[in-house]
Amino acid sequence: MADEKKDKKASKPAAKKPAGKTDAKKAKAKKAPAKKPAAKKDSKAKGKEKKAEGKKESKAKKEPAKTESKRSSAKKAKKPAAPPVVKAKARYVRIAPRKARLIADQVRGMHIEQARALLEFSPRGAAHPIQKLINSAAANAENNHDLIGDEMRVSSITVDEGPTLRRFRPRAMGRATPINKRTSHIAVALTPVED
Repeated sequence: MADEKKDKKASKPAAKKPAGKTDAKKAKAKKAPAKKPAAKKDSKAKGKEKKAEGKKESKAKKEPAKTESKRSSAKKAKKPAAPPVVKAKARYVRIAPRKARLIADQVRGMHIEQARALLEFSPRGAAHPIQKLINSAAANAENNHDLIGDEMRVSSITVDEGPTLRRFRPRAMGRATPINKRTSHIAVALTPVED
């Protein structure tokens, strides 16, 4: 019996020895890292392949873009040049912008001869400075751009507000009331008449 007990004791540690679970764990641990780097290498290889494919596709995309840009530049070259715009400005004109805009709205878009005729016989005070400005723009067209001044059209005319001169006026019972003397900035643009 003693021998049997010894055998059992000897067999028990042997049975416990497959408590070589640590050995199994170590074996798994050794196997697992071996698999992960391989997977990483595969993913890296796949990533490199994708990048190479992406570069090829981007090059293929860029080439048509270059040809499109060449085509668009060729189209731009074929378009006729925009007609020259001749400008003139009158700043600090001593008239209120509200009053000057009434005349500017009448003249906008007119042929220069019609505009001159309208301004010549207009009773409004703003007609005179606007007429001088249109004549100045026509002179700019002749001298600076080699165009015919009488064959122009008022393409745009704007009246902006300039600085206000503030004055006071005495009134009844010693009061002082403000008077605002407004100024205008007028800008005219002429373009040649299209035949």
